[in-house]
This record gives sequence, C-alpha cells and structure tokens, in this order.
Amino acid sequence: MKRSTSTILTKAIAALAAAVLSAATLTACGGSSAPGGGGGTGAGATGSAADLDAALQKGGELTYWTWTPTGQAQADAFMKQHPKVRVKVVNAGTGGDHYTKLQNAVKAGAGAPDVAQVEYYALQQFAISDALLDLKQYGLGGLKDLYTPSTWEAVNVGDGLYGLPQDSGPMIMAYNKEVFDENGIDVPATWEEYIAAAKKIHEADPKAYITNDAGDPGFINPLIWQAGGRPYQVDGTNVRIDLQDEGTKKWAGMWNRLLQPGLLSDIPSWSDDWYKALNNGDIATLITGAWIPGILESSVEQGKGKWRIAPVPSYDGSPDTSENGGSSQAVLKQSKNPALAAAFLRWLNSSDESIGVFMEGGGFPSTVKQLNSAEFLGETPEYFGGQKINEVMVKASQHVTSGWRYLPFQVYANSAFADTAGQSYIKRGDLNAGLQAWQAQLVTYGNQQGFTVNK
Repeated sequence: MKRSTSTILTKAIAALAAAVLSAATLTACGGSSAPGGGGGTGAGATGSAADLDAALQKGGELTYWTWTPTGQAQADAFMKQHPKVRVKVVNAGTGGDHYTKLQNAVKAGAGAPDVAQVEYYALQQFAISDALLDLKQYGLGGLKDLYTPSTWEAVNVGDGLYGLPQDSGPMIMAYNKEVFDENGIDVPATWEEYIAAAKKIHEADPKAYITNDAGDPGFINPLIWQAGGRPYQVDGTNVRIDLQDEGTKKWAGMWNRLLQPGLLSDIPSWSDDWYKALNNGDIATLITGAWIPGILESSVEQGKGKWRIAPVPSYDGSPDTSENGGSSQAVLKQSKNPALAAAFLRWLNSSDESIGVFMEGGGFPSTVKQLNSAEFLGETPEYFGGQKINEVMVKASQHVTSGWRYLPFQVYANSAFADTAGQSYIKRGDLNAGLQAWQAQLVTYGNQQGFTVNK
C-alpha cells in the first residue's frame, strides 16, 4: 500500500500539541450528574451486541470528532455501506484544542460528539471522569485478538473497555546512514553503544548531535517504559507515583550521560531548526514512534536515500520496546444513539475496508492482520534506500513490554513537566532531581483533584 507522507506529519504535530496541552482538569470521580460526568441521553445506556446491527438497520445521525486526515474518507465509505446513517465529521482541533473542547462539553453535560478520537495517554482521564461508554456491553471485548497486545491494553481501564485502537507507535530508531558511515559507526544495539556513537559524532563535528531533546514528557515516558519503569500505578482513585523506581532511575542515569556533557541538541522537535538539522545531518537519529517515516519523507527531502529504520537501542541488546503515540476512538456517554455510535466505531477500527483507507493515508495500524500482510511488510520505500522498513517496525510492535499505565490526570502532568523536570534540561543537571520535583507537584495536584495519591 502506498504510504502517504503528509498525513503522518499531521498526526505527529497533533501528538506534539497534545503533549504540551495546558491543564484542563478532569474530575476524579462521580457519575453522569457530577461535573465531568457524561450526561446526555446515553449516560446510563445499556445494550447488547445484537443492538449494533439493529441500530444500523434503523439508521440515524452521528457526529465524529477527529483530526485523522482519513477520517472523512472513512466516514464516506461507511455511509456508502450504510446509507441510512449520516456521519458528520468535525475537526475540533488537533491535540490540545481537541481535548479542551471535548472536556468543556463533558463538563457542560452537552455538546459532546457521539464518537471522538482520544490518544492512549489521555483515554484514562476521560474514562475515569465517567465521560465514556463501556463498550463491553455491546460485545466489543470479543475483538481483542484483532489488535496488538499493547494497544488493546491501552483501551482497557479497570474492568471497562473505553475505546478501540486505531493506530500504534512502537518505538524505533530512525538513523542517518550517511552520517553513521562517515563516522565509522555501526548501528547501536545497546544504549551503551548509542552513547559511544553520540560522543564520536559530536567530537567529529561540534554542530552535530546523535539526537535532540529539549525536554518533553511525551518523549521520556516511552523511554522510561522501555527501561522497565512503571512509575504510575492506578487503582480506581488510588494513585501511586514513583518517578524514582528502578526502571525510571535506569533511564535517567543513562540519559544523564547524554544530557550533562552536552551530547544532545536542545533544538525543540517540530521546529524549523529541527527540520533544518535533520536535512543537513546535524541530528543523526530520532528515537520515536513508527509513524516517523512519513515525517521524514515529506519534510526532510534532503535525507532521501540516507535514512534507515532500526530497532531502538536497549540496555542488554534485547528487542524490548514501548509505544510512542497512538490513538483510539471512544463513544461519549452523551451520545443520544449509543448503539449506533458503537456500531460505527466497530466498523471504523475493525473492518478491512476502513483500515485499508487509513493505511492508504499513511497510518501505521494496530490490527495484527494488516501489520502482518505480505503487501505491508514488503514495502520498499525509495526514501529509505529500498529497506523493508515495515518489517522492522512490525517486529517492534511484537516486543512492546506490558504493564504500562498513564496517570488519570496525565494531560495535566504533561503540562507541568516544563516547570519541574524540564529545568534539568535547561541547567543540564541531574534528571533525577527534576523527576522528583515533577512528582511532588503531581502528588499535590492529584490530591487536590480528589484522588488519593501516595498515601
């Protein structure tokens, strides 16, 4: 399938916007009548799998909020199959704008869409605020085997299923082969080798760096995850935060060896300077999600033929990795036609036709069937020197470690990063001190919002 370049760029920018979203608080608990509750006709909806097909036969109107570039094309294909249903696709904004508008509608008890795109890191916040419908009542829990384990785990909160996975972002390493060859560097399999490569690149050219990191929670959380850290433990409204657990300290200790000696570029990702540095070879690698190929193809034109994809370095050479990005779609409790909304969602994220449209638009799917298709695995983009890059990325999706949880107020946590942990980047200080400052602020905030944190 042909990989579109502009669509993945849009997704990545959206993911960045969400990562820096200013705090929009979500109520920790309470039903549909409480602030943050779902409200609306569908708030107490119950149903069964049979209701979905009946709803499609009856028809009706739905509103779908998404920034996915293929959203309208997917809705059009659905309506062609189900002419009694009308789906209005609305781009309410990307990332931060989308979540702010969605949360305002949830708080107001009116104005929310029937179906909305929600990234994995934000899904728990909306689920625990009682804004989303549990899809198990409609039998959608039976779709489990269609998806990669990590994306399925991401849409299950407590005993409920609050979304269906759309895409995934197994963490991989994109690298500039020309820069590596010029410096006599083999592809690093371990972080120790990666640090050695960073020193060699920067010593050869003080303007060049192995990668950039200006301080971004959306970047460090997957790195902590890959290192074995599990700093966020959630049991209902009981929350434990330990940003000094063994895995988190393992990552911080390794990354300090890049940060403190000045081996990391401080150019912010997605800035004009970032694209310039990728084009001219001053940034040699990106530790990122499997959505990165389209970014490089569309916006790093001078890198054509130079870039390759490899597994992310690990601490022991193992293939263990994590997820960096990705979205689900969820049914809002405010929906006046929850069975129809769930039927649309079922089609959107499990039908071959819908997923095919998504992949034609450059999406990296979460469904095992499509990931393992011979056509997908056999793609050989000229930009990447004819490398079968999907083979590498699909293998990464099979080695995402389990057990990761985000905070039920992760959107706020990300917004608080710059003033706490982010200071370690500015001062090139010990990341552990910054992480402890971040944790202290998160504990205070969580308790203020009605959670019981670290008690």
